[in-house]
Amino acid sequence: MAKRGRSRRVLKEEVSRRVHQIDEIADDGAHIRVPDPEPHARDARGRNWDMARFGNARGYEASIRVVVDEVRDEFDLVDEPDSRAPNPFE
Repeated sequence: MAKRGRSRRVLKEEVSRRVHQIDEIADDGAHIRVPDPEPHARDARGRNWDMARFGNARGYEASIRVVVDEVRDEFDLVDEPDSRAPNPFE
């Protein structure tokens, strides 16, 4: 199955949503700070981004890693157009 491409913002929101649905995190009422996805060369599993250095994640690292890897398997990081760049069609 082909992966769907998503922007940094959308990937960050998706990971945050899933992380905060992890039972232990939700039960504890913890708020995890989710970093921006970082692009990298496509790895052996075909993934082109990753996330590291979550805030307030002590004790939840393994559960968070599972979520991040699931999202990495589902979605590719795609370049976003620079909103500050002039639009050549205007």
